[in-house]
Parts: sequence; C-alpha cells; structure tokens
Amino acid sequence: MTQKLTIALDAMGGDHGPEVIVPAALESAKNNPDLSLILVGDETVLRQHLGGAAERFGNRVTVHHASEIVEMHESPAKVLRNKKDSSMRVAINLVKEGVAAACVSAGNTGALMATAKFVLKTLPGVDRPAIITAVPSKTGHTHVLDLGANVDCSAEHLFQFAVMGYELVRAVEDNEQPRVGLLNIGEEEIKGNEQVKQAARLLADSHLNFVGYVEGDDIFSGNVDIVVTDGFVGNVALKTIEGLAKMLGRSIKTEFEKNVFTKLAGLIAFPVLRAFKRRYDPRRYNGASLLGLRGIVIKSHGNADCLAFSNAIQIAVKEVEKAVPTRISERVASIFAERKTA
Repeated sequence: MTQKLTIALDAMGGDHGPEVIVPAALESAKNNPDLSLILVGDETVLRQHLGGAAERFGNRVTVHHASEIVEMHESPAKVLRNKKDSSMRVAINLVKEGVAAACVSAGNTGALMATAKFVLKTLPGVDRPAIITAVPSKTGHTHVLDLGANVDCSAEHLFQFAVMGYELVRAVEDNEQPRVGLLNIGEEEIKGNEQVKQAARLLADSHLNFVGYVEGDDIFSGNVDIVVTDGFVGNVALKTIEGLAKMLGRSIKTEFEKNVFTKLAGLIAFPVLRAFKRRYDPRRYNGASLLGLRGIVIKSHGNADCLAFSNAIQIAVKEVEKAVPTRISERVASIFAERKTA
C-alpha cells in the first residue's frame, strides 16, 4: 500500500459477527501498516471483543456505534425501510460521506445490495450493479459475474457486466487484455437464448477482448479470464462449485480413513494433499465485489472465518488502490461516446 486508507467493516453482519470480524480486523491492521479500519456495530459488544488489543494500533482500529443488526433472513425491502441505523447501513454511509474508502460486510446479500444501491447509487451509464468474484481455475483463477444480484437480464445488462468485469480485472490483475467469455449452453453461434445472442453481438462489436461463447467447464479451464452470465445462472453455478468442493473434500477424507493402509497412504500423500487444499481453499477466494456503484462494497461469505474475512478486506484494499469505480465509469463513458459517433 502506498498511502493510508480507511475501510469500514460491518462488524455485526454474517453468521459469526464480531467473533470473526474483530480478529480479522486486528490481523489485517497488523499486516497492513497503512490501513485503518472502522468497526461498525454495537459499541459495547465490540469493545468487549477488542479488549486491550486496539490500543496497539492507536487510531487505526476504531469503533463507530450502530444500534441495529441486519439478520441473515430479513427482507431487503424491510431492512432498507426500517433499519436505518444498522451496522450495514452505517458502514455504507461512511463510504458515501468519504470517511471510509470502502465497506466490507458478511451480512445478508440482498440487503447489502439494496442498501448499497440506495445509498451510493449506480455509476452513470450503469443500469444495475453486479456481483463478481474469483473462482480457482487450472492456471490461476477466473472472475465470474453476475452471481445473483440480477435474475432477469437483458442483452444490454450482460454487456454492461462484461465492461465492468473487464475493467476490474484489468485493474486488480494488471492484465490489459483480459479474455471475456459469455456463458452459454454451447460454443456454436446458433445456441443460446435471444438475450445471450444479442449480448454476443454487442461484445463482438466492442473493444473488449471477447473470445465468444464458453460453457460451464471453461470457468476452470484457464482459457478465459472473465465469464459473464445473468444472476440466476451465475448463482446456481457458484453454489454448485461450492457444493462440489465440499463433497470432494469429505470424500477424500473418508477414503483415507477407511483402514490402516489408507491412513498410511494418507500420511505419504499428506504434502500433496496439503498443497492441494491450500491452492483450492475457498477462504482464499472469499470476497465478492458489488460492481457498478459509486463506491466500493465487498461481500464476504456469511460463514467466513478470520482468514476468509481478512481476504475480503484485502480485496477492498486493492480495489481502492486501483480506483476501480473510476476506471469503470471512464470505460462506460467512452463506450457511450463511441455509440453516439457510430
């Protein structure tokens, strides 16, 4: 980090709240000397979890009181209407006010998106925000969007998602020409619904590095950097990936625990298994960006542990450093200018 920055944390959100978020904040502050963190939530509760630890960081770890908590099951509309002093909303307000450069929350996804969109608004030219995250691939990782913010999407929406994802990856990966693929049921031009076909035409006519249609297995192939789809398909794909990873982990463990011989084989294979687990550890991919807003908001998995939430904080740090919203805004403006002169 080259300059000091401040990030607001919804310290009451998620399945574990302060039990995970406070230790993650302290660990992030320890590892990033130029980072300041604001823990937003019930001041009494947060100070109990902090104990005397915050004193080591001076004013780099502070508490901002918020009297309400957004529960994981609550309706986004009700949260937006009735919980104006929730830790989630107050943290987002700090971004709007310029007190914090970004917000990180493990809270209710629908409520977070609704609140962030209401408070921060979308960037000029962006119709809908989208959720994007990285998933592991054969050669590193692939960014996928939208992951559930927009169930029904037009071709124009898919095109905007591609533009936003393109600028994010260019910024955070230092990849000037990321490969963009449009998720479809086949690679042939005749396949897909009308929205996907229209989006493909828009992408083909753009200056993005569009490689065409991709199928589900291309998410992991390493042949594409960004996969674009609607929120319905994207969310199903993400949950399928998470479920498969859990099943494989349990199955491998069960096989090695069958008898004394398999346990011995497990001991021999332990270094390989440990490296495999580390490479594909979902905690190291935790942190989804809400793209298209006039501010940076990162969604952590609700059941994130300290390592996972710390990773979400680091994603926020990188997006601030790379000025992702500004880059997206500039790219969208240039596309509008191109369309007017076409």
